[in-house]
Amino acid sequence: MAKAKIKGTKIKRSPGDQFVQVVIYLFIGIFALITLLPFVYVVAGSFATERELTERAFFLFPHTISLNAYKYILRTGDTFRGLKNSVIVTLVGTLINMVFSCTLAYPLSRRYFKGKTFITNMVIITMVFSGGMMPSYLLVANVLHLKNTFWALWLPGAINAFNMIIIKSYFQGIPTELEEASRMDGCNDGQIFIKVILPLSKPVLASVSLFYAVTHWNSYFNAMMYISDKNKEVIQIVLRRIIFLTSAVATEGGFDWGAFGTPPEKAVKMATTVVATIPILMIYPFIQKYFTQGVMVGSVKG
Repeated sequence: MAKAKIKGTKIKRSPGDQFVQVVIYLFIGIFALITLLPFVYVVAGSFATERELTERAFFLFPHTISLNAYKYILRTGDTFRGLKNSVIVTLVGTLINMVFSCTLAYPLSRRYFKGKTFITNMVIITMVFSGGMMPSYLLVANVLHLKNTFWALWLPGAINAFNMIIIKSYFQGIPTELEEASRMDGCNDGQIFIKVILPLSKPVLASVSLFYAVTHWNSYFNAMMYISDKNKEVIQIVLRRIIFLTSAVATEGGFDWGAFGTPPEKAVKMATTVVATIPILMIYPFIQKYFTQGVMVGSVKG
């Protein structure tokens, strides 16, 4: 009964505390608004006409809605093919990243694993030093012969050192008593890892998966360097080429863009931003409940 009263009792705040709380909420609201307004403007501008983009410096809703920019982008199959390739690269690449990162993080998080300090230090060194662009290209293209394959986008970055350390820190926070109890029940290391460790690590797995997915989706430089086959281009490369075409004539490379001609360059840039951003944003609502828990792991554990 006493506990119920304590639980239901409201803590009275002083006027000073209430004022500080209002200021904090006001600051957070203003910051959220400042963050959201540019994206809303980009979406609105992608549907605007050339005249409106020229006359109005900023707006959140166009007077006249025009789909010319999106028609221009989606006129060929390159955009859909680029989206398909990006989805494949993102899904498979994220899976590869998580498999390698988790299987390396688990033994390094166990106290009884010999040599874990040396291996961890070697991983940390890669965060400071890298082989460089030319050696990496020669290794991937000439030695491994992965040019014009999706493996060139997956294998070189199969493990991100920072993300692996975040997963390792989370694994270290799982009570060792659970592992000991599982061993008493006859489980080996693989069974403990799959049936005990991974189910308890959903927050960090969801957060790190999002980090890897965003990296793969936004990957531009590696795709430009290793992929020259047009059928394997990712959406970022396709959209870059479309932006360059906006300054060309209505008929470019033997393709007729239609009676609407070339839409304003600014609208096309905004439309390409929307097309490249919306798909990856759709992932966040499904892992939102895990994201807040997992994203702070690396800041409290070493």
